[in-house]
Amino acid sequence: MTTVQEIEKAVKHLPEDELHSFRSWFEDFDAQAWDKQIEQDVRSGKLDVFADQAVKDLKANKCTRL
Repeated sequence: MTTVQEIEKAVKHLPEDELHSFRSWFEDFDAQAWDKQIEQDVRSGKLDVFADQAVKDLKANKCTRL
């Protein structure tokens, strides 16, 4: 299996156009992983405390209109 150090070394040696392609691919990959994690956290209830606090703050007029 490839190690992080090997990946880092390979990325450092990419030509500029391939580095651009890699960045674009990794940005999409990372965003999808982030979305998946947020969805899991929502389903598991990990974010309920933040939603509850936001509703309390809204009801107490502690929010600023954007």
